[in-house]
Amino acid sequence: MVARGEIARFWSLESLHMVSSDGGPESSALVDDNGSEEDYSYEDLCQANPRYLQPGGEQLAINELISDGSVVCAEALWDHVTMDDQELGFKAGDVIQVLEASNKDWWWGRNEDKEAWFPASFVRGYIRQCRKHTGMFTVAQLATIFGNIEDIYKFQRKFLKDLEKQYNKEEPHLSEIGSCFLQHQEGFAIYSEYCNNHPGACAELARLMKQSRYRHFFEACRLLQQMIDISLDGFLLTPVQKICKYPLQLAELLKYTTQEHSDYSNIKAAYEAMKNVACLINERKRKLESIDKIARWQVSIVGWEGLDILDRSSELIHSGELTRLTKQGRSQQRTFFLFDHQLVSCKKDLLRRDMLYYRGRVDMDDMELVDLEDGRDKDWNLSLKNAFKLVSRTTDEAHLLCAKKQEDKARWLQACGDERRRVQEDREMGMEIPENQKKLAMLNAQKAGHGKSKGYSGCPVAPPHQNLHPLHQRHVTVPTSVPQQQVFALAEPKRKPSLFWHTFNKLTPFKK
Repeated sequence: MVARGEIARFWSLESLHMVSSDGGPESSALVDDNGSEEDYSYEDLCQANPRYLQPGGEQLAINELISDGSVVCAEALWDHVTMDDQELGFKAGDVIQVLEASNKDWWWGRNEDKEAWFPASFVRGYIRQCRKHTGMFTVAQLATIFGNIEDIYKFQRKFLKDLEKQYNKEEPHLSEIGSCFLQHQEGFAIYSEYCNNHPGACAELARLMKQSRYRHFFEACRLLQQMIDISLDGFLLTPVQKICKYPLQLAELLKYTTQEHSDYSNIKAAYEAMKNVACLINERKRKLESIDKIARWQVSIVGWEGLDILDRSSELIHSGELTRLTKQGRSQQRTFFLFDHQLVSCKKDLLRRDMLYYRGRVDMDDMELVDLEDGRDKDWNLSLKNAFKLVSRTTDEAHLLCAKKQEDKARWLQACGDERRRVQEDREMGMEIPENQKKLAMLNAQKAGHGKSKGYSGCPVAPPHQNLHPLHQRHVTVPTSVPQQQVFALAEPKRKPSLFWHTFNKLTPFKK
C-alpha cells in the first residue's frame, strides 16, 4: 500500500500519470490517472520536460523517481503468461510496481507478492491516452480515427494464441495451421468495418495534424514508447494491410505444400475462405462508396414518395429510357433505374431535361422476367417490338416495357439477370449495409441538396454489363507483386463511365 501523502506515479500505456494517494493530482504536463487534464499544452511538454520525449529517456526518469522514494506503477496492456520463475506473469489491466527500469526492454517489478522481470513493451499504446484527453478529442473523433481497432486487437490475440498451438516448434514443416483460419473465418469479418472506416480516419487525422498541438501529442506518444519512426496514420494502415496479406501468404504456403501433406486440404480451404473474406470487405467498401451517390440521386428526384431507396438497395445496376405500355395501348416515355431489389421509374421535365419526377417503383423480388417476341402479344392484344414483361408472382400486377433498339433490350434482359444474381450473392455473403451508414448518407445528401436546384447530374453511374455468374468472378486475382495498399484498388475491375450518364451534363441549355 502507498503511505498517505506519498506520490504514486503510474506509467500507463504511453505516458506518466501522477496521482496522489489521497486523490489529489500533482502538477504534470500529462493527465492524471482519473482522466482529468492539466492546463499544459504539448508545446509546454516539449519545452519543460524534454527527457520524456527522447527515446530511452523514460527509463532514466522512472529510475530517478524510484531513487527519490516515489512509488512508480505500470498498468498492463496485455496478458503476460510465463512458466519462467524469473518472469512476472500478469493480466491486462493489472497494476505492477516498477522497482527498476534501467533496461529498455525488461523492467523489474512487483505484482502482488512476487518480484520478477516483465517486458516493458507490454505497458504501452496510443488510444488510451487519447481518451484521457477529453479536451483534445471527442468520443466521435476517437471513433472516427481508431474505428473498431480494439475489437480487432482482441480477435487477433485469440487467433494468435490458437495459431501458436497449431505450430510445431520442433518440426515446423509438420505444423497444421489451416484449420485455425477456418475456425476463425467469420471473425475476420470485423476487418470490414475498420477498412470502410479507414479513409475517414485518415481524413480526420490529417485535419488534426494541421495543428501543432496534435502533432506534438502523437509524436510524444510515439517517442515515449520507443516506436519505430512511422506516423500514426502508418500504424492505422496496418490492419488494412494485414487482412490483404492473408490470402497472399496462404497462397504461398499452398504453393510449397505437397498434396500428401496432412494440412494440404485445410490450407487450400483456408486460402479460399480468406479470399472470400477479402471479397466481402471489398464489396462492402464499394457499396459504402456508392450509397452516398445513390442518396444524392434520390434527393435530386422531384416528388419522391415512400421509403428511401437505401432502405432496400445499395447498388445501381442499369439505367436507361424505356416505353411503358398500358393494357389500353397508351404509351409513356420513362427513365428507369434498376437497383438491387427494385426498379424505379421517373419522368423527364419537358423543358429541363435534366430534371426528373418520381413516377413509381417495382419490387424486383416479386417479379418474373418474360422475354417477348416481336409481333402481337396475345395477352394484351398489342403489337410489340423489342419488348419484355415483368409479371408479379403473387398478384395480377404486370409491366410491359419496350426498348428503342434490339441491343437496348438485350442489355436490359442481361441487367435484370445480373440483379437477381447479385441479390443472391449478397445474401450468401451476408452483405448488409449498416443502418447508421444509410441514415448518415441520406442526412448528408439532404444537407448538400438543401437550397440547390433539382437535377440528376450527380447520379451514380451504372456499371457496364458483363457476365457475373459465380461469386469469385466478381473479383480479379491479385498478383503477389502488387503492393498491399493497392489491393483494394485492384479488387474490382475498372469501370468505364457510362455514356448515358455522360450525356446528362450536356442535355440542355437550361441546366444551371
